[in-house]
Parts: sequence; structure tokens; C-alpha cells
Amino acid sequence: QVQLVESGGGLVQPGGSLRLSCTASGRIFSIYDMGWYRQAPGKQRELVATIITDGSTNYQDSVKGRFTISRDNAKNTVSLQMNSLKPEDTAIYYCNTKLYNRYGPVYWGQGTQVTVSS
Repeated sequence: QVQLVESGGGLVQPGGSLRLSCTASGRIFSIYDMGWYRQAPGKQRELVATIITDGSTNYQDSVKGRFTISRDNAKNTVSLQMNSLKPEDTAIYYCNTKLYNRYGPVYWGQGTQVTVSS
């Protein structure tokens, strides 16, 4: 089994910043990618950003230039630095990891709430 534990969510004013972190533990032999997804009330879960082992990243268009994903392969951690936050960024943010390769098993964290409001 693989466990993902997120931290760093909270309430922030528009224009503010938050940093989310996620650590994977358990029966991990090889991580292919790690990433962040989010789900706002009444909406489907959507990709925010992912990073694969070689450092390649992928971002949702709405967060490009504001969010930065990073990864520590040795510690099996992934972080998401979120700057210039907007009310529409409000959602539950979920950490995600895929093992071995692009077709490998996927695991999810329990989610952390991010609320952007004045």
C-alpha cells in the first residue's frame, strides 16, 4: 500500500500565497510522477500540475505563471507553491502519484482545503 499525506492548505486572501506539500510512503519502489489535482464544489476533479521523475512538468493553463510544482525524489515529496491566488482557486487539493510508468497504479491523498477569500 502507498499512503499520501498532504499539508499546507488554509484560508488566504486574494493575491496571497500558500504552499502545499505531500509525502508518499509505504510500498514504493519507483515513482513515475507526482502531482496535484483539485475539486471545487459542484465541479469535476481537475489536474493542476504534475511532475515526472525527469523533472518535466505540466500545468493547467489557468495556473501557469502563478503556481510552481517541485519534487524531491529522494524524499518522495512533491510541493506546490501557489502565488497570486484567486477566489476561483478555492477547492480541495489532492495529491496524486503514479508508480513505475505512465500506465502504473495511481494513489491519492485525502485532500486539503484551500480557500481564497477576503
